[in-house]
Amino acid sequence: MAHQLKSLLSGNQELRPLLTKAHELKILQDHFIGVAPPYLAQSSQVLSLQLGTLNIAVANATMAAKLRQLAPELATLLQGRGCEISGIRVKVQVSYNRSQPKPAPRILGKMAQNAINELSQSLPGDSTLKLALEKMIKQKD
Repeated sequence: MAHQLKSLLSGNQELRPLLTKAHELKILQDHFIGVAPPYLAQSSQVLSLQLGTLNIAVANATMAAKLRQLAPELATLLQGRGCEISGIRVKVQVSYNRSQPKPAPRILGKMAQNAINELSQSLPGDSTLKLALEKMIKQKD
């Protein structure tokens, strides 16, 4: 799908500048990720480069404040990588939220299942804990 889109954009003279701009932004994003602290890089997105000012979106004001504090240093590091940047402007975009990968469900091993089963058998009557453990065992089967 991505290859087809790239072929479509590069094949059309009117759309080719869009592909070029997207490629430039991708390169700037990669450079930014390379110089920014990881916790800032993963919650930031390069928006544009206009007249030497790199515009970056972040999800909240806390990240924006930290990024603004580091902006002069990051601009210098980006200049060292060959980017034509004179400054960084930070914009808070609350709607911007990088998708977080969903954690894979954990699967209990046989040893853990047996231990939970033994524990549930040793509990008296129909206690809440015993019922919860039995339910957990049934879900894994």
